[in-house]
Amino acid sequence: MRRSLGRLAVMLALLTACTSNDAHAPASAAIKRTEQTSGTTALLISVSAVNDSVVWASGAQGTYVRTLDGGATWHAGHVPGADSLQFRDVHAVDADTAYLLSIGSGPSSRIYKTTDGGSNWALQFTNTDPHAFYDCMDFWDASHGIVVSDAVDGQVVIMTTTDGGAHWTRIPPSNLPPAQAGEGSFAASGTCLVTGPGGHAWIAASNPHVSRVLHTADFGRTWTVDTLPLTTRDGSGVQSVSFRSASDGMAFGGGNNATPDDTIVAVTHDGGRTWMSAGGPPFATGIWGGVFVSTIFTRCRSGRAR
Repeated sequence: MRRSLGRLAVMLALLTACTSNDAHAPASAAIKRTEQTSGTTALLISVSAVNDSVVWASGAQGTYVRTLDGGATWHAGHVPGADSLQFRDVHAVDADTAYLLSIGSGPSSRIYKTTDGGSNWALQFTNTDPHAFYDCMDFWDASHGIVVSDAVDGQVVIMTTTDGGAHWTRIPPSNLPPAQAGEGSFAASGTCLVTGPGGHAWIAASNPHVSRVLHTADFGRTWTVDTLPLTTRDGSGVQSVSFRSASDGMAFGGGNNATPDDTIVAVTHDGGRTWMSAGGPPFATGIWGGVFVSTIFTRCRSGRAR
């Protein structure tokens, strides 16, 4: 990650690609990027947009920032008692309500929630397992959410909430596929886990040998898993997963040990049951996070991408 210089580059899509319906190949789309002043010198890592006006972001030193006017002005703040934490994921519900996930082993993995625009933060969860390391979270709605940790003792560790984070319950390991040896998710941008309508969720995880995507269609009760055709090695593997529908999605690879010749993008058109290589842009270290931008894909599907 590059260090922040106190400016927030407004790229709510860290990578935007357009895929045609027939050839399944990426096409170019014009993206306008506007640099805005964030009000903090802390490294900003994750971003969550409610709409065109309301956006939250989070990062190092217990920092969060929020805009209510599309980025014309940003307010930066710190969660009390969290100065040593890195908030590598943020989920915004509305202008007043947001969740922050800090990462790290043991009690460094925490979930905070505000319902008053950041004036007060409630500590909802503190990890007590010294071997767990929580990476990403997402929510289906204001009440139902999901969070994933690196594997522990050969088991995938996933928790869900049905009451807005007041209680988090671990999914029984018997309901999940076995973990690969040393498997975990990259806590790079808060995009290693994504939810979709109707109870869908996808989780990107890897070890030094293989990258995978886990999928649920029933709010986490049952899961399937498929291997990704991405270049994977120690320090490099799947970073991020994103879906624009229950069928069409992309997975993005990279990491500190990625090279320009690596295969860093895979696509699916059947909800993640099967994946195919899509090459990827020539980034020296791959892609740290990526999401679909719905307005651009509306143009793509109608054959008017530009």
